[in-house]
Amino acid sequence: MRRGRWATLALGLLRLCLAQANFAPHFFDNGVGSTNGNMALFSLPEDTPVGSHVYTLNGTDPEGDPISYHISFDPSVRSVFSVDPTFGNITLVEELDREREDEIEAIISISDGLNLVAEKVVILVTDANDEAPRFIQEPYVALVPEDIPAGSSIFKVHAVDRDTGSGGSVTYFLQNLHSPFAVDRHSGVLRLQAGATLDYERSRTHYVTVVAKDGGGRLRGADVVFSATTTVTVNVEDVQDTAPVFVGTPYYGYVYEDTLPGSEVLKVVAMDGDRGKPNRILYSLVNGSDGAFEINETSGAISITQSPAQLQREVYELHVQVTEMSPVGSPAAQATVPVTIRIVDLNNHPPTFYGESGPQNRFELSMNEHPPQGEILRGLKITVNDSDQGANAKFNLQLVGPRGIFRVVPQTVLNEAQVTIIVENSAAIDFEKSKVLTFKLLAVEVNTPEKFSSTADVVIQLLDTNDNVPKFDSLYYVARIPENAPGGSSVVAVTAVDPDTGPWGEVKYSIYGTGADLFLIHPSTGLIYTQPWASLDAEATARYNFYVKAEDMEGKYSLAEVFITLLDVNDHPPQFGKSVQKKTMVLGTPVKIEAIDEDAEEPNNLVDYSITHAEPANVFDINAHTGEIWLKNSIRSLDALHNITPGRDCIWSLEVQAKDRGSPSFSTTALLKIDITDAETLSRSPMAAFLIQTKDNPMKAVGVLAGTMATVVAITVLISTATFWRNKKSNKVLPVRRVVRKRPSPAPRTIRIEWLKSKSAKAATKFTLKEKPPNENCNNNSPESSLLPRAPALPPPPSVAPSTGAAHWTVPTVSGSVNPQPTQPPPKPKTMGSPIQSTLISELKQKFEKKSVHNKAYF
Repeated sequence: MRRGRWATLALGLLRLCLAQANFAPHFFDNGVGSTNGNMALFSLPEDTPVGSHVYTLNGTDPEGDPISYHISFDPSVRSVFSVDPTFGNITLVEELDREREDEIEAIISISDGLNLVAEKVVILVTDANDEAPRFIQEPYVALVPEDIPAGSSIFKVHAVDRDTGSGGSVTYFLQNLHSPFAVDRHSGVLRLQAGATLDYERSRTHYVTVVAKDGGGRLRGADVVFSATTTVTVNVEDVQDTAPVFVGTPYYGYVYEDTLPGSEVLKVVAMDGDRGKPNRILYSLVNGSDGAFEINETSGAISITQSPAQLQREVYELHVQVTEMSPVGSPAAQATVPVTIRIVDLNNHPPTFYGESGPQNRFELSMNEHPPQGEILRGLKITVNDSDQGANAKFNLQLVGPRGIFRVVPQTVLNEAQVTIIVENSAAIDFEKSKVLTFKLLAVEVNTPEKFSSTADVVIQLLDTNDNVPKFDSLYYVARIPENAPGGSSVVAVTAVDPDTGPWGEVKYSIYGTGADLFLIHPSTGLIYTQPWASLDAEATARYNFYVKAEDMEGKYSLAEVFITLLDVNDHPPQFGKSVQKKTMVLGTPVKIEAIDEDAEEPNNLVDYSITHAEPANVFDINAHTGEIWLKNSIRSLDALHNITPGRDCIWSLEVQAKDRGSPSFSTTALLKIDITDAETLSRSPMAAFLIQTKDNPMKAVGVLAGTMATVVAITVLISTATFWRNKKSNKVLPVRRVVRKRPSPAPRTIRIEWLKSKSAKAATKFTLKEKPPNENCNNNSPESSLLPRAPALPPPPSVAPSTGAAHWTVPTVSGSVNPQPTQPPPKPKTMGSPIQSTLISELKQKFEKKSVHNKAYF
């Protein structure tokens, strides 16, 4: 029993111990290349961006308790990473740089709350191409002699790149491809290219830019290449390889008449071409001096050894030699230069003009005006001379005065020349403009400081020639004279001037042209006047136009045009067409009279009209300007007109006057007979209206009749032609028929006008007149008359004297007859019921029977 109790107790204790035990958590080891686990053999590129999630710690707890992750670093190093305690995400918090720190030591830990397990890990930082090559041991300066052979090494540059792999490899090249230098691609050795040379005198320093470039690599996901540049200064060292050089060439010297022996003429200067280390220079004369000159061997000053008067030549060509002396005293490079020395005369003589008898400063000549272009003034014999020698004797010639008229030859003279003056502008040599031309000949030295000069006067007397044409003072002459001017009256004086002198300037005048017949001109004074027999008339010819001619003794002439206007004189009175005029007036419509004044101009031909006598005087008004006559406004009907006349007349006789506006004024009178009717009567009787309209023109009625007859003939021809063609097309043989027109009865055979186209039998009845009761209208002097029936209007009857033995029938209107008013009134109609034979119709019947004898077949 006791043994059983101990076994039970031991089993309980064992259970208690097992319940209180807890195992530690641990990391997973996922091997190389894994991004989660315990960071074993983990590597990270140095160009990883800060803030990137780079790894995840991963572990477990045997009891399944919650775990947390931690990472820590040594206090002496940076805390590069941070970790999420719960999820184990590791984040980069500091920028990596492999070249400064290629591995990172860290302690990672995992805990379940009771147990903490820590491990030390090493994170490798891998390279990225983030470094550029860098030259070391700068600046680079090289000293090279100018005679270094081509291809020789000059200098070596070195650049390093801290990157690894291709990003750390460096190659070299030159930025300027046209440089005389070259660089080794791998070693960086700088050499002088094959065929290239250095020259201290041309370029003492060369600046060579060398570029170092890495092999390229990846950086943040992209391929990049870095490079660096440096400058190598190559100083060229001078070497004695250049001959001496003269400064200030070419060399000219001058020796004057007053130069003393031993005086310095000029100085030559030379220097060693190798200016870096120049040698000493010595001067010497090689040849050309003939003992007249010497040179200082150290200064290069050339001096004269003889008097200028003893020198045999005007120009000496010397050759000066310069020699370099080496440091050891031996001659080295040499050079020569020519030196020209002129023996100069003193400028002590100005140019001088000479004539045939010696020095002269005035030359005179007479010549005709307008000589030919290019002619030489042969009357002038001028010589110019300068007694100096060489450049002192060179001078220019010119003419001073009016420009462009003459020119002088030659223009440049050395020592002496014959002076020639040539005509340049012939038109400017004009006697009328200037009778004397004055110039100055000027000679001025060219190349001397003194500029000596001299002058001579040239005076040319011009002789006149007949070179001008007479000219009128105007191209047109306008004159006005009255048309009643008597013969021999002065009209206008013309003037022409000939600038020539003597007989060449005398002018003779003449006129010609179609309008010159009535005029004469004085040949000397130019006064134009009318012919003695001339009778001018502005109404016949108001304007005359002809030419006047001015001519000199050699026939040179000019023309002008003359315009002569005749001033109208009031010498014509106004004239009426007839002394007695007859007009027909319809109430409300004026009649017009017209008089013509044959004067040529206003106001002589303007006519004013007036009524000088009328009985009674208060019936008519007249327009003074137009000649229109009308009834006064108070007379509006024929009844009113009858009431103011004793005999109830419809015909009035007026005395009208036409008066012009000239001074003095002329006037003419005429008798006007006016026959008055009204428009109502005309509208009721078209025939009467037509008769009135054609009363003053009987040929109008004849024309209407002839036109009507021609129309009838044309219609008849058309109908006959149409009938003929219709029968021909029907192919029928018809018997010959003769159409006989029955002549109308004699009673209605009256002359017809408008009704001639209707049947003759019916037309004749239209001439039957019926008497009507008398009305208020007057018919000449008869208080009672009969109205015409409504029939077509008839042409007016011819003007015949009234018959006292027969009844005189008229239409109830004024006929407009030109016959004088009858002294006795015509008798009244016998009875109202008897047939009325109108006198007007009878007259028309007689007239038209005569006209239509040859047309009887148509009546």
